[in-house]
Parts: sequence; structure tokens; C-alpha cells
Amino acid sequence: MICVGTDIEMSKKAVELAQKYSGVWAAVGTHPNDLNNFVMDDFIYLMKEKKVVAMGEIGLDYYRTKESDKQKKQKEVFEQFINLAHQYKKPLILHVRDAHKDAVEILKSAENILCGGVAHSFTGTLEEAKEYLNLGFNLGFNGIITFAKQYDEIIHYLPIEKILLETDAPYLTPEPFRGKRNEPAYVVEVAKRLAELKGITIDEVIKKTTENVTKLFKINI
Repeated sequence: MICVGTDIEMSKKAVELAQKYSGVWAAVGTHPNDLNNFVMDDFIYLMKEKKVVAMGEIGLDYYRTKESDKQKKQKEVFEQFINLAHQYKKPLILHVRDAHKDAVEILKSAENILCGGVAHSFTGTLEEAKEYLNLGFNLGFNGIITFAKQYDEIIHYLPIEKILLETDAPYLTPEPFRGKRNEPAYVVEVAKRLAELKGITIDEVIKKTTENVTKLFKINI
């Protein structure tokens, strides 16, 4: 399990979990809607921890942030995080909502320093998915695909080598557990749905997506 931070406190807790359990790794970052008390220096020492395998979640969110000055701040911080990830040669875990055009533009401007990554909980269009693929990114899918059909076309298009499974716990619980608090155990339901959409066995999904995550984040299991 990769436990993903959404602000400095949650990032510290993710690192603590990773240090405590052999099968847990951590990612550290700040959600773009949580920048009120943001200090970049807070993350520098966390990136030095050996079980930190990614910078994230980071990115842009214009769904909840409409003000242009706050969107500008998100873009500035996003660029800073990309540079910090480059220093430590870590991939990115992206949170992008209603802001794919700006996010892709920023990533393209930094393309020569990127170490790959994943657009987590991807809810964009097929054309936007192609933009991330062209940058070498993976796409992450969670419980959404078990109850929303609009992503079927994207999943059909994507090679299995570019797909990661995730929970986004405690949110986006998959069928048949919708309404309950999400947890990692439920990710099997996402795997089942992916197997249906790709026309392959669940064992193939598990094997390939596990390979994908170990390759991207450089972890041994």
C-alpha cells in the first residue's frame, strides 16, 4: 500500500505508517485546495525518508477553487513541487480536477525533469488522457468505474501497462459497498470491473497493475 499525504500533517502520518509496516510506502504532498498554511520547506526533510516513493498528491483543482488569485497560487505551488520531486528523482501523484489544460501545460514545460507519475482518480476526457500518456504518465482508477460508465471508453483505449488501481479511501467507495467508508480491501472490486472492461481475467489485472505500480514507484514486494 502507498499511503498518500494530502497536507503536511497527513504526509507525516503516511511516513510514520510506512516506517512501521514493511508493506507500506508513503507519498508526501499537499492537495491544491489545502494551501492556506503551506510551507515548502516542511516537505524537504520528508522527501529524504527512504520509504517515500512519490511526491503527491499535488496538482490543480478548479472545481472548488474558482478565484483566479488562488488558482495562480495553485500553479505556483505545483511548479515548486515538481522541482522538489526532480531533486529527489521521485514520480508525481497528481490531483487534477477541472484543470487538465493548465496542468498539462505546466507538465510539458517541465517535461525534461519529470520522473513519471500517475494522474490519480482520473475523471478527464479521452483526449486529456492521451495528453498524460504522451507525457509518460499512468492513469489511476478507483471505485468510480464501478458505477459511472463515462470512463469505459477511456479504459478500453488505455493499454493495461498504463493503468494503476487505487482506493482514494475513505472516499469513492466502489459497488457493492457504496455508502460505506472506503478501505483498501475494496480495491478488488475495481480490479473486477477493470477485468470486465478489458476482457481479461482478474488475475491478469492483478499481475499487470502490480507490475505497473512497482515499476513506477521503484518498490520491491
